[in-house]
Amino acid sequence: MQAARFQAENISAERLALARAAFLQFRTQCFWFLRPDLEVTPAHLPLIVRGLRLNGGHAGVAMAARLCR
Repeated sequence: MQAARFQAENISAERLALARAAFLQFRTQCFWFLRPDLEVTPAHLPLIVRGLRLNGGHAGVAMAARLCR
């Protein structure tokens, strides 16, 4: 599976807020290896999407799909 590609200048504030919420919601399940106080930036979106797809179960895959719209 190829990681989603994002351009930092094309990330809306709404999508960035969704990525931050996904990080908090799925932190222990998908992002246990990252600092818990990580400030999610547009550069982190590919990592967030990949983690959700690989370890987030059905809800994580649905959230990743919302982030990729």
